Amino acid sequence: MIMTRHRLFRTQRGVAMLEFALLLPLLLLILFGITEFSRALFQYDTLAKTTRDACRYLSTQAPGDPAAKAIALCLAVYGNTGCSGPALVPGLAPAMVVICDSVDASQCAGDPPYTLTGGINLVAVKIQGYIFQSGVDFAAFGLNFGLPSFTFGTISTVMRQS
Repeated sequence: MIMTRHRLFRTQRGVAMLEFALLLPLLLLILFGITEFSRALFQYDTLAKTTRDACRYLSTQAPGDPAAKAIALCLAVYGNTGCSGPALVPGLAPAMVVICDSVDASQCAGDPPYTLTGGINLVAVKIQGYIFQSGVDFAAFGLNFGLPSFTFGTISTVMRQS
């Protein structure tokens, strides 16, 4: 029996919709995965830049200056010298920022010395214990979707201090 074109299309009706319905969860999973991975990279990069900005500021200040350390802390958390506005990334707190220099390196145990031969002083700004929270977290059909929370490793910058 020869199938006419009209009859062929009638037998194929709904197949594309069924294929789409089967592939949609996989496509959404890939989309959410790419989005969350991008958010994690963006937040990590933002934290790395804030440590660099704070360390750059401290590199121009005298070692052990408490006012300079306070300003560097504001730069690392809020991105400004006045400690105003929201934190640069959600969940970042001043307690996560560690500042070490040649005068006070007590929080940087195990690091190399911050005073080198020849009178060279170093300064370090670190962010420790930052937890990335997934923005995609929902449940459907008894399954949880989204990334689990995870903690970034220590993000640090070390520069020569004048």
